[in-house]
Amino acid sequence: MSYEKHLTHPIYAYVRQAADELGCDAYVVGGVVRDIVMHRHNTDIDIVTVGSGIELATRTAALISPDIHVNVYRNFGTAQFNFNGSVIEFVGARRESYSRDSRKPIVEDGTLEDDQLRRDFTINAMAIALNGDHIFELIDPFNGLQDIADKIIRTPCDPDRTFSDDPLRMMRAIRFASQLNFNIYPDTFEAIRRNAERLDIISEERIMEEFNKILHCIRPSRGIKMLDECGLLERFLPEIIALKGVENINGKGHKDNYLHTLEVVDNIAMSSTNVWLVWAALLHDIAKPVTKRFDPIHGWTFHGHEVVGAKMASKIFHRLKLPVNERLKYVQKLINLHLRPIALVEDNITDSAVRRLLFEAGDDIDDLMMLCEADITSKNSDKIKRFHRNFEIVRQKLVEIEEKDRLRNWQPPVSGEDIMAAFNIQPSRMVGDIKDAVCNAILDGDIENTREAAYAFMLETGKQFGLTPTND
Repeated sequence: MSYEKHLTHPIYAYVRQAADELGCDAYVVGGVVRDIVMHRHNTDIDIVTVGSGIELATRTAALISPDIHVNVYRNFGTAQFNFNGSVIEFVGARRESYSRDSRKPIVEDGTLEDDQLRRDFTINAMAIALNGDHIFELIDPFNGLQDIADKIIRTPCDPDRTFSDDPLRMMRAIRFASQLNFNIYPDTFEAIRRNAERLDIISEERIMEEFNKILHCIRPSRGIKMLDECGLLERFLPEIIALKGVENINGKGHKDNYLHTLEVVDNIAMSSTNVWLVWAALLHDIAKPVTKRFDPIHGWTFHGHEVVGAKMASKIFHRLKLPVNERLKYVQKLINLHLRPIALVEDNITDSAVRRLLFEAGDDIDDLMMLCEADITSKNSDKIKRFHRNFEIVRQKLVEIEEKDRLRNWQPPVSGEDIMAAFNIQPSRMVGDIKDAVCNAILDGDIENTREAAYAFMLETGKQFGLTPTND
Protein backbone atom coordinates (compact mmCIF):
# COMPACT_ATOMS: atom_id res chain seq x y z
CA MET A 1 0.00 0.00 0.00
CA SER A 2 1.29 3.45 -0.95
CA TYR A 3 1.07 6.21 1.66
CA GLU A 4 1.85 8.97 -0.83
CA LYS A 5 -1.55 10.66 -0.46
CA HIS A 6 -1.09 10.83 3.33
CA LEU A 7 2.24 12.68 3.08
CA THR A 8 0.64 16.08 2.59
CA HIS A 9 3.28 18.21 4.31
CA PRO A 10 5.55 19.92 1.72
CA ILE A 11 8.69 18.86 3.65
CA TYR A 12 8.51 15.34 2.25
CA ALA A 13 9.07 16.43 -1.36
CA TYR A 14 12.09 18.50 -0.35
CA VAL A 15 13.56 15.62 1.70
CA ARG A 16 13.08 13.23 -1.22
CA GLN A 17 14.91 15.59 -3.58
CA ALA A 18 17.76 16.20 -1.11
CA ALA A 19 18.16 12.48 -0.37
CA ASP A 20 18.28 11.64 -4.07
CA GLU A 21 20.93 14.32 -4.62
CA LEU A 22 23.01 12.93 -1.74
CA GLY A 23 22.46 9.32 -2.83
CA CYS A 24 21.04 8.19 0.52
CA ASP A 25 17.78 6.62 1.66
CA ALA A 26 15.41 8.72 3.79
CA TYR A 27 12.38 7.76 5.86
CA VAL A 28 9.78 9.49 7.96
CA VAL A 29 9.57 7.55 11.23
CA GLY A 30 8.07 7.38 14.70
CA GLY A 31 5.09 9.23 16.12
CA VAL A 32 4.22 11.11 12.96
CA VAL A 33 3.81 7.81 11.08
CA ARG A 34 1.63 6.49 13.89
CA ASP A 35 -0.50 9.62 13.65
CA ILE A 36 -0.71 9.43 9.87
CA VAL A 37 -2.13 5.92 10.26
CA MET A 38 -4.52 7.08 13.00
CA HIS A 39 -5.51 10.28 11.15
CA ARG A 40 -4.23 12.44 14.01
CA HIS A 41 -2.50 15.81 13.69
CA ASN A 42 1.20 15.96 14.54
CA THR A 43 3.56 18.92 14.10
CA ASP A 44 6.76 17.02 15.01
CA ILE A 45 8.24 15.23 11.99
CA ASP A 46 11.22 12.89 12.41
CA ILE A 47 13.35 11.99 9.41
CA VAL A 48 15.87 9.13 9.52
CA THR A 49 18.50 8.56 6.87
CA VAL A 50 21.03 5.79 6.43
CA GLY A 51 23.82 8.34 6.39
CA SER A 52 24.35 11.79 7.90
CA GLY A 53 21.23 13.36 9.35
CA ILE A 54 23.01 16.71 9.62
CA GLU A 55 24.02 16.66 5.96
CA LEU A 56 20.48 15.75 4.85
CA ALA A 57 18.99 18.50 7.03
CA THR A 58 21.39 21.10 5.63
CA ARG A 59 20.73 20.10 2.00
CA THR A 60 16.94 20.01 2.56
CA ALA A 61 16.90 23.47 4.15
CA ALA A 62 18.96 24.89 1.29
CA LEU A 63 16.39 23.59 -1.20
CA ILE A 64 13.55 25.27 0.68
CA SER A 65 15.06 28.70 1.38
CA PRO A 66 18.39 30.31 2.28
CA ASP A 67 16.60 31.98 5.18
CA ILE A 68 15.94 28.74 7.08
CA HIS A 69 18.15 28.37 10.14
CA VAL A 70 19.28 24.81 10.87
CA ASN A 71 20.03 23.93 14.48
CA VAL A 72 22.85 21.39 14.49
CA TYR A 73 23.66 19.12 17.46
CA ARG A 74 26.89 17.38 16.40
CA ASN A 75 27.30 15.52 19.70
CA PHE A 76 24.04 13.71 18.95
CA GLY A 77 24.32 13.61 15.17
CA THR A 78 21.00 15.43 14.80
CA ALA A 79 19.72 18.64 13.24
CA GLN A 80 16.37 20.38 13.13
CA PHE A 81 14.57 23.39 11.72
CA ASN A 82 11.07 24.83 11.64
CA PHE A 83 9.13 24.78 8.41
CA ASN A 84 5.49 25.35 7.53
CA GLY A 85 4.28 25.07 11.14
CA SER A 86 6.24 21.91 11.97
CA VAL A 87 9.48 21.03 13.73
CA ILE A 88 11.51 18.83 11.36
CA GLU A 89 14.22 16.72 13.01
CA PHE A 90 16.86 14.74 11.11
CA VAL A 91 19.04 11.93 12.43
CA GLY A 92 21.22 9.23 10.97
CA ALA A 93 20.03 5.65 11.53
CA ARG A 94 21.68 4.31 14.66
CA ARG A 95 21.89 1.52 17.16
CA GLU A 96 22.06 2.15 20.90
CA SER A 97 23.42 0.41 24.00
CA TYR A 98 23.10 1.48 27.62
CA SER A 99 24.97 1.25 30.91
CA ARG A 100 23.06 0.24 34.03
CA ASP A 101 23.23 3.61 35.82
CA SER A 102 22.30 5.96 32.97
CA ARG A 103 19.61 6.42 30.35
CA LYS A 104 22.13 8.12 28.03
CA PRO A 105 22.92 5.59 25.29
CA ILE A 106 26.15 4.71 23.57
CA VAL A 107 25.32 5.48 19.94
CA GLU A 108 26.73 3.87 16.80
CA ASP A 109 25.82 4.14 13.14
CA GLY A 110 23.27 1.54 12.14
CA THR A 111 20.71 0.40 9.61
CA LEU A 112 17.05 1.37 9.42
CA GLU A 113 16.26 -1.94 11.14
CA ASP A 114 18.61 -1.00 14.01
CA ASP A 115 16.91 2.36 14.29
CA GLN A 116 13.43 0.85 14.40
CA LEU A 117 14.53 -1.69 16.99
CA ARG A 118 15.69 1.06 19.38
CA ARG A 119 12.23 2.71 19.32
CA ASP A 120 10.12 2.57 22.46
CA PHE A 121 6.91 0.95 21.17
CA THR A 122 5.78 -0.91 18.08
CA ILE A 123 3.32 1.84 17.17
CA ASN A 124 6.25 4.30 17.14
CA ALA A 125 8.62 1.99 15.23
CA MET A 126 7.00 2.27 11.80
CA ALA A 127 8.60 4.11 8.89
CA ILE A 128 7.55 5.30 5.44
CA ALA A 129 10.17 5.40 2.70
CA LEU A 130 10.54 8.81 1.08
CA ASN A 131 12.69 7.67 -1.86
CA GLY A 132 14.32 4.58 -3.34
CA ASP A 133 12.82 1.32 -4.58
CA HIS A 134 10.15 1.19 -1.82
CA ILE A 135 9.08 4.83 -1.98
CA PHE A 136 5.90 5.61 0.01
CA GLU A 137 5.69 2.05 1.40
CA LEU A 138 5.14 1.40 5.11
CA ILE A 139 8.00 -0.47 6.75
CA ASP A 140 6.55 -2.17 9.82
CA PRO A 141 8.80 -4.96 11.14
CA PHE A 142 7.07 -5.25 14.54
CA ASN A 143 3.39 -5.22 13.45
CA GLY A 144 2.72 -1.71 14.76
CA LEU A 145 -0.13 -1.37 12.29
CA GLN A 146 -1.90 -4.35 13.86
CA ASP A 147 -1.21 -3.04 17.37
CA ILE A 148 -2.90 0.23 16.42
CA ALA A 149 -5.89 -1.75 15.19
CA ASP A 150 -5.90 -3.77 18.43
CA LYS A 151 -5.22 -0.64 20.56
CA ILE A 152 -2.15 -2.19 22.16
CA ILE A 153 1.01 -0.64 23.60
CA ARG A 154 3.98 -3.03 23.54
CA THR A 155 7.72 -2.84 22.98
CA PRO A 156 9.46 -3.95 19.77
CA CYS A 157 12.03 -5.99 21.71
CA ASP A 158 12.32 -7.52 25.20
CA PRO A 159 10.38 -5.13 27.49
CA ASP A 160 12.70 -5.69 30.46
CA ARG A 161 15.62 -4.50 28.37
CA THR A 162 13.60 -1.61 26.92
CA PHE A 163 12.60 -0.27 30.33
CA SER A 164 15.85 -1.00 32.12
CA ASP A 165 17.79 0.80 29.37
CA ASP A 166 15.55 3.87 29.43
CA PRO A 167 13.13 3.85 32.41
CA LEU A 168 11.35 6.99 31.18
CA ARG A 169 9.74 4.71 28.59
CA MET A 170 7.62 3.25 31.40
CA MET A 171 6.04 6.67 31.94
CA ARG A 172 5.66 7.06 28.19
CA ALA A 173 3.87 3.71 27.91
CA ILE A 174 1.23 4.87 30.36
CA ARG A 175 1.06 8.30 28.79
CA PHE A 176 0.40 6.83 25.32
CA ALA A 177 -2.17 4.40 26.74
CA SER A 178 -3.93 7.37 28.39
CA GLN A 179 -3.77 9.69 25.39
CA LEU A 180 -4.81 7.09 22.80
CA ASN A 181 -7.15 5.09 25.05
CA PHE A 182 -5.06 1.96 24.36
CA ASN A 183 -4.26 -0.96 26.65
CA ILE A 184 -0.74 -1.95 27.64
CA TYR A 185 0.16 -5.48 26.55
CA PRO A 186 0.23 -7.75 29.65
CA ASP A 187 3.89 -8.76 29.23
CA THR A 188 4.83 -5.12 28.76
CA PHE A 189 2.86 -4.03 31.84
CA GLU A 190 4.45 -6.74 33.99
CA ALA A 191 7.87 -5.57 32.82
CA ILE A 192 7.02 -2.06 33.98
CA ARG A 193 6.06 -3.50 37.36
CA ARG A 194 9.35 -5.41 37.56
CA ASN A 195 11.43 -2.39 36.61
CA ALA A 196 9.54 0.34 38.50
CA GLU A 197 12.45 1.14 40.80
CA ARG A 198 14.57 2.01 37.75
CA LEU A 199 12.51 5.21 37.48
CA ASP A 200 14.69 6.58 40.29
CA ILE A 201 17.52 7.32 37.85
CA ILE A 202 15.26 9.66 35.83
CA SER A 203 15.20 13.37 36.65
CA GLU A 204 12.08 14.81 38.25
CA GLU A 205 11.77 17.23 35.34
CA ARG A 206 11.48 14.43 32.78
CA ILE A 207 9.05 12.46 34.95
CA MET A 208 6.86 15.54 35.38
CA GLU A 209 6.92 16.23 31.64
CA GLU A 210 5.27 12.85 31.08
CA PHE A 211 3.01 13.06 34.13
CA ASN A 212 1.67 16.47 33.08
CA LYS A 213 0.79 14.99 29.69
CA ILE A 214 -1.21 12.33 31.53
CA LEU A 215 -2.97 15.06 33.52
CA HIS A 216 -3.80 16.78 30.20
CA CYS A 217 -5.76 13.70 29.05
CA ILE A 218 -9.55 13.78 28.98
CA ARG A 219 -9.61 11.14 31.76
CA PRO A 220 -6.39 11.37 33.80
CA SER A 221 -7.65 8.87 36.38
CA ARG A 222 -7.00 6.00 33.97
CA GLY A 223 -3.33 6.89 33.69
CA ILE A 224 -2.99 7.55 37.43
CA LYS A 225 -4.50 4.16 38.23
CA MET A 226 -2.07 2.45 35.86
CA LEU A 227 0.84 4.32 37.45
CA ASP A 228 -0.37 3.07 40.81
CA GLU A 229 -0.94 -0.53 39.72
CA CYS A 230 2.53 -0.92 38.23
CA GLY A 231 4.34 0.74 41.15
CA LEU A 232 5.48 3.93 39.41
CA LEU A 233 3.23 6.39 41.26
CA GLU A 234 4.75 5.59 44.65
CA ARG A 235 8.22 6.37 43.24
CA PHE A 236 7.41 10.07 42.79
CA LEU A 237 4.04 10.87 44.40
CA PRO A 238 3.48 8.59 47.43
CA GLU A 239 1.14 11.17 48.98
CA ILE A 240 -1.56 10.09 46.52
CA ILE A 241 -1.16 6.44 47.57
CA ALA A 242 -1.65 7.53 51.20
CA LEU A 243 -5.19 8.70 50.34
CA LYS A 244 -6.29 5.09 49.76
CA GLY A 245 -8.60 3.10 51.96
CA VAL A 246 -11.66 3.37 54.19
CA GLU A 247 -11.52 3.07 57.96
CA ASN A 248 -14.57 2.16 60.06
CA ILE A 249 -15.06 2.74 63.79
CA ASN A 250 -18.36 2.05 65.54
CA GLY A 251 -20.03 1.60 62.17
CA LYS A 252 -18.90 5.01 60.93
CA GLY A 253 -16.66 5.14 57.89
CA HIS A 254 -15.26 7.83 55.62
CA LYS A 255 -15.09 7.76 51.84
CA ASP A 256 -12.02 6.48 50.00
CA ASN A 257 -10.22 9.76 49.40
CA TYR A 258 -8.05 8.23 46.66
CA LEU A 259 -11.04 7.27 44.50
CA HIS A 260 -12.75 10.56 45.35
CA THR A 261 -9.66 12.50 44.25
CA LEU A 262 -9.54 10.68 40.92
CA GLU A 263 -13.19 11.56 40.31
CA VAL A 264 -12.51 15.22 41.05
CA VAL A 265 -9.49 15.18 38.71
CA ASP A 266 -11.60 13.71 35.90
CA ASN A 267 -14.36 16.24 36.51
CA ILE A 268 -11.87 19.09 36.13
CA ALA A 269 -10.11 17.56 33.10
CA MET A 270 -13.44 17.31 31.27
CA SER A 271 -14.11 21.02 31.90
CA SER A 272 -10.69 22.68 31.63
CA THR A 273 -7.34 22.34 29.85
CA ASN A 274 -5.54 24.19 32.67
CA VAL A 275 -3.11 21.57 33.99
CA TRP A 276 -2.49 23.60 37.17
CA LEU A 277 -6.19 23.48 37.97
CA VAL A 278 -5.93 19.69 37.53
CA TRP A 279 -2.99 19.73 39.96
CA ALA A 280 -5.15 21.63 42.46
CA ALA A 281 -7.79 18.92 42.08
CA LEU A 282 -5.17 16.20 42.52
CA LEU A 283 -3.84 17.76 45.74
CA HIS A 284 -6.97 19.34 47.21
CA ASP A 285 -7.41 16.59 49.84
CA ILE A 286 -3.75 15.61 50.07
CA ALA A 287 -3.61 16.34 53.83
CA LYS A 288 -6.61 14.24 54.82
CA PRO A 289 -4.49 11.25 55.92
CA VAL A 290 -2.47 13.42 58.33
CA THR A 291 -5.45 15.40 59.67
CA LYS A 292 -7.86 12.46 60.03
CA ARG A 293 -9.41 12.12 63.48
CA PHE A 294 -12.35 10.13 64.84
CA ASP A 295 -14.88 11.92 67.02
CA PRO A 296 -17.42 9.66 68.80
CA ILE A 297 -20.19 12.20 68.16
CA HIS A 298 -19.36 13.66 64.76
CA GLY A 299 -17.52 10.71 63.25
CA TRP A 300 -14.50 11.24 61.02
CA THR A 301 -13.09 14.76 60.74
CA PHE A 302 -10.29 16.31 58.69
CA HIS A 303 -10.07 19.72 60.36
CA GLY A 304 -7.55 22.05 58.76
CA HIS A 305 -6.74 19.74 55.87
CA GLU A 306 -7.01 22.65 53.46
CA VAL A 307 -4.34 24.65 55.33
CA VAL A 308 -2.02 21.67 55.82
CA GLY A 309 -2.62 20.60 52.22
CA ALA A 310 -1.48 23.97 50.86
CA LYS A 311 1.77 23.58 52.79
CA MET A 312 2.22 20.02 51.54
CA ALA A 313 1.69 21.24 47.97
CA SER A 314 4.72 23.49 48.35
CA LYS A 315 6.90 20.57 49.48
CA ILE A 316 5.63 18.42 46.62
CA PHE A 317 6.29 21.11 44.00
CA HIS A 318 9.81 21.68 45.31
CA ARG A 319 10.57 17.95 45.38
CA LEU A 320 9.25 17.30 41.88
CA LYS A 321 10.95 20.38 40.41
CA LEU A 322 7.58 21.83 39.41
CA PRO A 323 7.45 25.64 39.03
CA VAL A 324 7.62 27.26 42.46
CA ASN A 325 6.33 30.59 41.22
CA GLU A 326 2.83 31.88 40.50
CA ARG A 327 1.80 28.34 39.48
CA LEU A 328 2.45 27.04 42.98
CA LYS A 329 0.76 30.06 44.58
CA TYR A 330 -2.29 29.43 42.38
CA VAL A 331 -2.50 25.75 43.40
CA GLN A 332 -2.01 26.62 47.07
CA LYS A 333 -4.70 29.29 46.92
CA LEU A 334 -7.26 26.90 45.45
CA ILE A 335 -6.44 24.19 48.01
CA ASN A 336 -6.66 26.72 50.84
CA LEU A 337 -10.03 28.06 49.71
CA HIS A 338 -11.74 24.95 48.36
CA LEU A 339 -14.06 24.57 51.39
CA ARG A 340 -15.13 28.21 51.49
CA PRO A 341 -17.87 28.43 48.83
CA ILE A 342 -20.00 25.62 50.25
CA ALA A 343 -19.49 27.06 53.74
CA LEU A 344 -21.06 30.29 52.45
CA VAL A 345 -24.33 28.44 51.85
CA GLU A 346 -24.24 26.95 55.31
CA ASP A 347 -23.68 30.44 56.75
CA ASN A 348 -26.65 31.83 54.81
CA ILE A 349 -24.32 33.81 52.55
CA THR A 350 -23.57 37.11 54.25
CA ASP A 351 -22.28 39.93 52.07
CA SER A 352 -19.22 40.13 54.30
CA ALA A 353 -18.26 36.49 53.69
CA VAL A 354 -18.71 36.87 49.93
CA ARG A 355 -16.58 40.03 49.91
CA ARG A 356 -13.80 38.19 51.72
CA LEU A 357 -13.92 35.27 49.29
CA LEU A 358 -13.75 37.61 46.30
CA PHE A 359 -10.88 39.48 47.90
CA GLU A 360 -8.87 36.33 48.66
CA ALA A 361 -9.62 34.46 45.41
CA GLY A 362 -9.19 37.42 43.06
CA ASP A 363 -9.15 36.47 39.37
CA ASP A 364 -9.08 32.79 40.34
CA ILE A 365 -12.62 32.84 41.75
CA ASP A 366 -14.07 31.13 38.66
CA ASP A 367 -11.47 28.33 38.80
CA LEU A 368 -12.16 27.96 42.53
CA MET A 369 -15.88 27.54 41.87
CA MET A 370 -15.11 24.98 39.14
CA LEU A 371 -12.95 23.01 41.59
CA CYS A 372 -15.62 23.15 44.29
CA GLU A 373 -18.32 21.88 41.96
CA ALA A 374 -15.99 19.13 40.68
CA ASP A 375 -15.52 18.16 44.34
CA ILE A 376 -19.14 16.95 44.49
CA THR A 377 -18.80 13.19 43.93
CA SER A 378 -21.61 11.80 46.07
CA LYS A 379 -23.54 8.76 44.80
CA ASN A 380 -26.70 10.35 46.19
CA SER A 381 -28.34 12.15 43.25
CA ASP A 382 -30.58 14.26 45.51
CA LYS A 383 -27.53 15.43 47.47
CA ILE A 384 -25.72 16.34 44.25
CA LYS A 385 -28.70 18.36 43.01
CA ARG A 386 -28.90 20.18 46.34
CA PHE A 387 -25.20 21.04 46.27
CA HIS A 388 -25.43 22.32 42.70
CA ARG A 389 -28.43 24.48 43.60
CA ASN A 390 -26.46 25.87 46.53
CA PHE A 391 -23.49 26.66 44.32
CA GLU A 392 -25.77 28.50 41.90
CA ILE A 393 -26.88 30.66 44.82
CA VAL A 394 -23.25 31.35 45.70
CA ARG A 395 -22.41 32.19 42.09
CA GLN A 396 -25.28 34.64 41.87
CA LYS A 397 -24.23 36.29 45.12
CA LEU A 398 -20.66 36.56 43.85
CA VAL A 399 -21.90 38.33 40.72
CA GLU A 400 -24.04 40.74 42.76
CA ILE A 401 -21.27 41.65 45.19
CA GLU A 402 -18.67 41.94 42.41
CA GLU A 403 -20.91 44.31 40.42
CA LYS A 404 -21.54 46.42 43.51
CA ASP A 405 -18.16 46.45 45.24
CA ARG A 406 -15.62 45.52 42.54
CA LEU A 407 -13.51 43.47 44.94
CA ARG A 408 -11.82 41.09 42.51
CA ASN A 409 -8.06 41.72 42.89
CA TRP A 410 -8.99 44.68 45.06
CA GLN A 411 -6.50 46.68 47.09
CA PRO A 412 -7.54 48.90 50.05
CA PRO A 413 -7.98 52.59 49.07
CA VAL A 414 -5.24 53.62 51.53
CA SER A 415 -1.69 52.29 51.39
CA GLY A 416 1.06 51.80 53.90
CA GLU A 417 2.69 54.96 52.54
CA ASP A 418 -0.54 56.89 53.24
CA ILE A 419 -0.53 55.67 56.84
CA MET A 420 3.14 56.54 57.44
CA ALA A 421 2.67 60.02 55.92
CA ALA A 422 -0.54 60.71 57.88
CA PHE A 423 1.10 59.92 61.24
CA ASN A 424 4.76 60.68 60.39
CA ILE A 425 5.90 57.18 61.42
CA GLN A 426 8.41 54.69 60.03
CA PRO A 427 7.58 51.24 58.65
CA SER A 428 6.40 49.04 61.49
CA ARG A 429 3.94 46.36 62.49
CA MET A 430 1.51 49.13 63.51
CA VAL A 431 1.30 50.29 59.89
CA GLY A 432 0.19 46.79 58.86
CA ASP A 433 -2.31 46.58 61.71
CA ILE A 434 -3.95 49.86 60.69
CA LYS A 435 -4.08 48.80 57.04
CA ASP A 436 -5.65 45.46 58.03
CA ALA A 437 -8.24 47.29 60.13
CA VAL A 438 -9.22 49.45 57.14
CA CYS A 439 -9.39 46.39 54.89
CA ASN A 440 -11.57 44.46 57.35
CA ALA A 441 -13.91 47.41 57.85
CA ILE A 442 -14.58 47.55 54.10
CA LEU A 443 -14.95 43.79 53.73
CA ASP A 444 -17.34 43.68 56.72
CA GLY A 445 -19.41 46.48 55.21
CA ASP A 446 -18.74 48.85 58.12
CA ILE A 447 -17.50 51.59 55.78
CA GLU A 448 -17.84 52.27 52.06
CA ASN A 449 -15.20 51.15 49.60
CA THR A 450 -14.03 54.72 48.88
CA ARG A 451 -10.81 56.57 49.61
CA GLU A 452 -12.61 59.23 51.63
CA ALA A 453 -14.29 56.71 53.95
CA ALA A 454 -11.15 54.59 54.21
CA TYR A 455 -8.93 57.59 54.98
CA ALA A 456 -11.23 58.85 57.69
CA PHE A 457 -11.39 55.39 59.25
CA MET A 458 -7.59 55.15 59.05
CA LEU A 459 -7.21 58.39 61.02
CA GLU A 460 -9.62 57.22 63.72
CA THR A 461 -7.92 53.84 63.96
CA GLY A 462 -4.51 55.49 64.28
CA LYS A 463 -5.75 57.61 67.14
CA GLN A 464 -6.90 54.43 68.91
CA PHE A 465 -3.31 53.22 68.61
CA GLY A 466 -2.16 56.42 70.33
CA LEU A 467 -0.97 58.14 67.15
CA THR A 468 -1.51 61.78 66.27
CA PRO A 469 -2.22 62.78 62.67
CA THR A 470 0.33 65.27 61.32
CA ASN A 471 -2.41 67.73 60.23
CA ASP A 472 -4.06 67.93 63.65
